[in-house]
Amino acid sequence: MIPVEKWWGIIGAYGSSIWPAQIISITIASALVIYLFVTSGKNANLLMKIYLSCSFAWIGIIFFIIQGKGLAGNYFFGTLFTVVAILFVLDIYRKKMEFCLPQAKWQKYLTIFLMLVVLCYPLFGMAFGHYFPRLIILGTHPCPTAAFAVLLLTTALPRVNRIIYGILLFWAVPFPIFVQIPKFGVYEDSIMLGIGIYSLIMLITNWKSVGESSRD
Repeated sequence: MIPVEKWWGIIGAYGSSIWPAQIISITIASALVIYLFVTSGKNANLLMKIYLSCSFAWIGIIFFIIQGKGLAGNYFFGTLFTVVAILFVLDIYRKKMEFCLPQAKWQKYLTIFLMLVVLCYPLFGMAFGHYFPRLIILGTHPCPTAAFAVLLLTTALPRVNRIIYGILLFWAVPFPIFVQIPKFGVYEDSIMLGIGIYSLIMLITNWKSVGESSRD
């Protein structure tokens, strides 16, 4: 495990080198969320999958493999995120997953609330003393992007790609508990942890239906 300051140094160097990609990415994500939740149409789903595939490819290649050489397991995690990007691209053609706000009121309002929290990831970061270029932002950093994607997957249940879901849960649930929060003080990743637990519960609740849809 690398020292805390070295880890944050890598995050800071990455943040400086890609500016203003962070602003562009989170702006696009915000616009797509509004478009998706208002229309729930095919075009909104298509654009969201394109955004997700580009974001995961960026994180896998740029963040982990190219600029994250000092991070433990960077090639392994870079490969995982790139695989997720490829699977989202494949679903553009398969059209299995359809993101939309849930019909149940409690789930609908919870989804909207959690999505707003994910979009506010950098604000929580600043509250914990993390400022640019060390801000962790949706679309350019793995944790908020994983939280964002797995939350969207809950809206597509039971017709989800179980491989994508599994990889994202693998990242979202154990890492904040054992690495991000206790080792590096990334307290904003408690957002990802909460969404990961919620997504895991939703997957377990819909497991039988997910299995049936996978045979379609």
